[in-house]
Amino acid sequence: MTASGTRRRRGPPSAEARGAKAVALSRERIVEAALDIVSAEGVAGLSTRKLGERLGCEAMSIYHHYPGKQHLLDALVDHAIASFEWPPQDLPPLQRLSLAMYAYRAMAHRFPALFPLVALHRLNTETGVRFIEGILRLVQDVVPDPELAARHFRTLGYFLAGAGLDETSGYANGPSAAVPVSDEFIMRECPRLVAASRYFKRDQWDRTFALGVDSMLQAMVRDAGGKKPLR
Repeated sequence: MTASGTRRRRGPPSAEARGAKAVALSRERIVEAALDIVSAEGVAGLSTRKLGERLGCEAMSIYHHYPGKQHLLDALVDHAIASFEWPPQDLPPLQRLSLAMYAYRAMAHRFPALFPLVALHRLNTETGVRFIEGILRLVQDVVPDPELAARHFRTLGYFLAGAGLDETSGYANGPSAAVPVSDEFIMRECPRLVAASRYFKRDQWDRTFALGVDSMLQAMVRDAGGKKPLR
């Protein structure tokens, strides 16, 4: 307000103010804001327009840090993978691998809206290939044979990606144009599904995941010669 009581109009921000805002913008801030949008609206809801609005900047400012949306998505995947908690080195190999499987599941639950992208990403960034190398090392510490280790690494990936997708997105929540069949039809035609459905609920996930981990580790021990590795 001026002394006469009239409202003074504000002009556009000065070059100094705009410069301060540009300096404050960083790759880390962009990633954090993008993760907030993905968490609320999913990967499909992320756009440079929304990101600019959240950060208080023009879309072109974002392009200075990430040339395109895919580059930003790569950075989000790197951020999720980098949060993976590696097990301590002084534990036995089998225990380290078991903890790594649970750590991957925990990462999926930290980023549920982003995880479908993580699960399908090529992981061809430096962060991604180092992560792959690290998991392969854990597997080879249990199964020294290179071919068997590679195959167990792949089956491990099948299991963890599937479990992560099921628990964060839910196979029952996928898209479908079909009208769901009635409960009466399921009761009449699918007695095994009715009996099994109680074990599909959220409060059963931990036991089911543990069963999968134990089954996979037992197979690795078998292929390693039937003895748990000592080193």
